Amino acid sequence: MFKCLTYSLLLTFAITSATSITARGQLPTISADSIRLNQVGFYPNAGKIAVVLSGKPHKFIILKGDNEQVFAGTLKASAQPDLAGRVTYIANFTALQMRGRYRLAIPEMGASYPMEIKPGIHAQAAAASIKAFYYQRASIALPQKHAGKWARPMGHPDDKVLIHPSAATEKRPAGTVISSPRGWYDAGDYNKYVVNSGISMGTLLSLYEDFPDYMKTVRLNIPESTNQVPDVLDETLWNLRWMLTMQDPNDGGVYHKLTNAAFDAMIMPDKATTPRYVVQKGTAATLDFAAVMAQASRVYKAYNKPLPGLSDSCLKAAVQAWQWALANPNVAYNQDAMNTRFKPEVSTGAYGDQHFEDEFTWAATELYITTLNDAYLKGANATNARFNIPSWPQVNTLGYYSLLRNRTKLTPAGKALIPALQAQLITFASNLMKGWNNTAYETVMGKTAKDFGWGSNSNAANQGIALLQAYLLTGKNEYADAALSNLDYLLGRNGTGYCYESGFGRKPIMHPHHRPSIADGIAEPVPGLLSGGPNPGRQDKVELPSLIPNQAFVDNDQAYAVNEIAINWNAPFAYLINAIEALQYKRGYSAVSNKQGH
Repeated sequence: MFKCLTYSLLLTFAITSATSITARGQLPTISADSIRLNQVGFYPNAGKIAVVLSGKPHKFIILKGDNEQVFAGTLKASAQPDLAGRVTYIANFTALQMRGRYRLAIPEMGASYPMEIKPGIHAQAAAASIKAFYYQRASIALPQKHAGKWARPMGHPDDKVLIHPSAATEKRPAGTVISSPRGWYDAGDYNKYVVNSGISMGTLLSLYEDFPDYMKTVRLNIPESTNQVPDVLDETLWNLRWMLTMQDPNDGGVYHKLTNAAFDAMIMPDKATTPRYVVQKGTAATLDFAAVMAQASRVYKAYNKPLPGLSDSCLKAAVQAWQWALANPNVAYNQDAMNTRFKPEVSTGAYGDQHFEDEFTWAATELYITTLNDAYLKGANATNARFNIPSWPQVNTLGYYSLLRNRTKLTPAGKALIPALQAQLITFASNLMKGWNNTAYETVMGKTAKDFGWGSNSNAANQGIALLQAYLLTGKNEYADAALSNLDYLLGRNGTGYCYESGFGRKPIMHPHHRPSIADGIAEPVPGLLSGGPNPGRQDKVELPSLIPNQAFVDNDQAYAVNEIAINWNAPFAYLINAIEALQYKRGYSAVSNKQGH
């Protein structure tokens, strides 16, 4: 695995040849950055694509070791231009299946970053995408044994959190002190939000439900790694136990978030000591909580011995939250309105949502699957299912995924819904991937400018999840291949040339909007974090080198509209990259015979 090393971008022969020809005005040199490819690498039997941004149809070669040529091909002009109207040139070297380290070179012009072909090529990056959540832990020190050079003291013990006036009740009046430790810092800030935890937890628990055998093999070097529970479930448990503290035990409602009144400065967690509050209960937070707890109840049930009582406690909490939501079906979190009534005013992330049909669908389906009580199914609205790309304000698709993955375990009423859900998912996935291999980057992501808003990289990851769900249902290879194209996108085959996962690739993000990475004095950011990605909206007012949607990105730690990190972006990325690793042998990207061979 190649990481953050300095090296010559051009092969010696390429530099000298290109210099002489450029002097005659015939061919320009191209930099390694102009050859866009997955910077982590390729499976032996999977598709292998590189995109060249300049030039013309021209020969390319693949070189190994001391410039030994092992493959040759011809660049093909893209069937469609990119979003800037520019034709790209496609190098397809899928037929090269030997394990090894290579460069793609265009004679007399230049060469790519080094690349590697081998089975399990994404294993380290996949594990890091989950280990990133460990680095987001609140209320615990991160020792060098587990955190390496990103070790840090404990921040935010959160054992003395105040009830904000907006959340006050007779039994818990304003100023009441409660304990609400653990949990993950949500993004580049130090607050903890139930709504965003909801979709993040649902996605990671689904990764385990879909690929339990593989996820049991993923070792993260976290404090709990020596117990009997898979590391991914140990990590989600850190956040799950925090979420349980966010439920008011007196009525079952769930506080919207645990937060400072205002964002902390760019300081380390242990230096951030301003008062913390839990704020108003809301329907969205309570239903997201119910969904997560119901799903967690069935996932952790297999681990009753090391975690006695947890499964039962989660289901009890889910039922109580559902009942509160039925009694309070339209309690929206409106931060601006709240601030006109209560002090201190709160100016941290709002995660406000005005529509709760999707949250009811998700919570009802998870409760139904766990309890097999048809009464919950009636609240799921699954007969009118409409698939979409999940996001924190739109979570119904998570419920549909759960129904499909548990389709053999349902009651007759639930099983009756499956044929229509299957058909709708397949239609949705087929539309997603339609024409993907004719685009300028030959990826599903970026077919239209609409893909590029705040957190666009989570769109790429969630598109990949939808395609993999279709693959798991149908066994049709084209869905997996389309999903892999989006992983290639996130790891370098894109309009900026960045590998969007910190710590990996030859052009990784180095300056994410992430307080520990800014304040710790370490050059490299915390590894395994997914940057938000291109977004021409400029909500942060930071200048971008381009406003072309797929190029609207800058690696700047002040540019939170494009380069922040967030748990709800890392979670689908973790699903996508770990799922691809789990499926590499079933799909045929790697063969058992080449695990140790060439």
